[in-house]
Amino acid sequence: MTDEDAFDFAIVVYREDECWDAEMLPVALTSDLHGLIKALRQQPSESGTIGLVAVGDEFFVALRVLGERVDVFLSDIAASWDFPLAQQVLEYLDVPIPDEDELEEILQDEEVALPAGDLSIFADLGLDEMELGILSGDMDLLPEDVLSSIAARLGFSEPFERAIESVFG
Repeated sequence: MTDEDAFDFAIVVYREDECWDAEMLPVALTSDLHGLIKALRQQPSESGTIGLVAVGDEFFVALRVLGERVDVFLSDIAASWDFPLAQQVLEYLDVPIPDEDELEEILQDEEVALPAGDLSIFADLGLDEMELGILSGDMDLLPEDVLSSIAARLGFSEPFERAIESVFG
């Protein structure tokens, strides 16, 4: 693993026998939305399968697959300029990729992240839209830290951290 992709990771989280578990997915899936969805569909789970992806210190993507339904959340649409996964998420959500002028107008020169997708992706598990919006908009947190906070809030912190440590030590 190179320094460049040291903080890129994809994790699948699922429930079996009323217990959460998590496993790392191949790092190649950090740039392949359709491959990621396919991998999540292959994992049986009692309450849907969750995918959490961090791409460097840039952005994260959260997915939830339940049957044919796929909910997706992207932490920052500006990442779509430079990263294939963010572009694919916006295409999947049918959200146009903004040009620089459009984004500047939306953000009005403030240093904030502009999310896209389903803010209520984890509402039934105890993480409401406002809390997810606040977490994803905190520019002082790295994507891996936000995902760790989400894992803790949803009750699967231990398996999440164990999966991370299995790869990154």
